[in-house]
Amino acid sequence: MRTFFRFISRLFYRYIVKSYLFSKPPDQAHNMMIDFGRWAQKIPFLMFLLRFTMKYENKKLAQNLLDLHFKNPVGFAAGIDKNAEIGYCIAGDGFSFGSFGSITARYGAGNPKPWYHRLEKYNSLLIYAGLPNWGIDKIVDNLEKLYDNTKNFVVVASLARTNDAKAADDAEGIKDYVYSIAKCQDKISLIEINISCPNTFKGEPFTDPERLDKLLTACDKVTSWAPVTLKMPLDKKPDEFDELCAVAAKHNVQALTIGNLRKDRNNLGIPDNWQGNIAGKLTEKQNNILISQTYKNWGDRFVIIGLGGIFTSLDAYKKMRAGASLIQVASGLMYKGPTIVPDIKKGLITLLQKDGFNHISEIIGVDTK
Repeated sequence: MRTFFRFISRLFYRYIVKSYLFSKPPDQAHNMMIDFGRWAQKIPFLMFLLRFTMKYENKKLAQNLLDLHFKNPVGFAAGIDKNAEIGYCIAGDGFSFGSFGSITARYGAGNPKPWYHRLEKYNSLLIYAGLPNWGIDKIVDNLEKLYDNTKNFVVVASLARTNDAKAADDAEGIKDYVYSIAKCQDKISLIEINISCPNTFKGEPFTDPERLDKLLTACDKVTSWAPVTLKMPLDKKPDEFDELCAVAAKHNVQALTIGNLRKDRNNLGIPDNWQGNIAGKLTEKQNNILISQTYKNWGDRFVIIGLGGIFTSLDAYKKMRAGASLIQVASGLMYKGPTIVPDIKKGLITLLQKDGFNHISEIIGVDTK
């Protein structure tokens, strides 16, 4: 019965929902998705149907990491639900953890629209949002309710500095992060410090090793209550990336999320007047290279959370074999629909069995060791 419902849901999304959403401008489609999720969460029958249809768990996929229990390795990436408005839908879809935001200390209007362009040929998106969000003072209530009212779901707040001239100053930017972290205390499970959003005022100042050290020194004073993952930039040379890892290793950082948006737009036929950077399938290759490098150099120090271009269970499997213990889905959810979550989990079990493994933890980094 559940398999049948999932099959129908997959077809319904592909031929009706996706066709309709993709007929709309991407900004409008994103807003429609959030509006529908908010509405659906108020209808108990719809939430029951979602949980029933998407339910697929297997003990072979469960792990205890970062002093937290992850019932499976599949997470929801930051950037979609910026204000933690549809967290119950995300949990109901079968994700084991969800990253909401990125969230800043103050309200952010975001960059001039449009924020999104589809790169359908490449299963990717061009993103120019610029951290629009309500600000931590308002969003923290949504995070706390989700934290209190969901079971076996790890709530992650992705925190960044406010996208304005004030926070562009390093000292003010650091205060911005510290304020948001302190507001989240005991209201979330995991802190994600996003240092790598490129579509902001003054760019990514804390991807400089010396400035990152100052940021993390300040954050260390307010992060003792929860594990921390650092969301890393994608477009760094190997030695530059490794230097950032070395800085993080000196601080209260337990995990690295690899990675953020791709800046290289060359030879893709993207119109010059389309602003932004790339998410989706076009980030997969470089992300996997960085995951492998980081696991080789820092696998005994950090848990690696891998994202970028995950559309199938094989995509997830490759990332985990490269060194990621957990993975996150973002663009794939837009292109494939909600059944991507159970499909990945079920496919991982098939791949484990095919290759003779008994548990998901056995594949972490096997292609890098």
